[in-house]
Amino acid sequence: MLSLHCPHCDLTVEETELSPGGEAHLTRHGPGSDDDSFEEYLFLRPNLKGPTLERWRHAYGCGKWFIAARDTATMQVFGTYPAQRGDCPPEIRDRMEGAT
Repeated sequence: MLSLHCPHCDLTVEETELSPGGEAHLTRHGPGSDDDSFEEYLFLRPNLKGPTLERWRHAYGCGKWFIAARDTATMQVFGTYPAQRGDCPPEIRDRMEGAT
């Protein structure tokens, strides 16, 4: 089972307490966007195996969103940080790059 640390309430919880939110730091295109942008967002994104950044919500806790850096092949977690942060912290990015 996947366990992630919520950086807001400082708890490490199992995935049953969380709601997944998809890929992080992604420009989402929806109503009002042109057809090509929406098609690219919805259908043409790579689904890479390995280190990735994902959005998670602590649904049965504080209710806040955070980003988890993890490897989709090995389930190794490199770290978590608040979703309000604009980029991945350098120490987490270094752990991700060291795993590849």
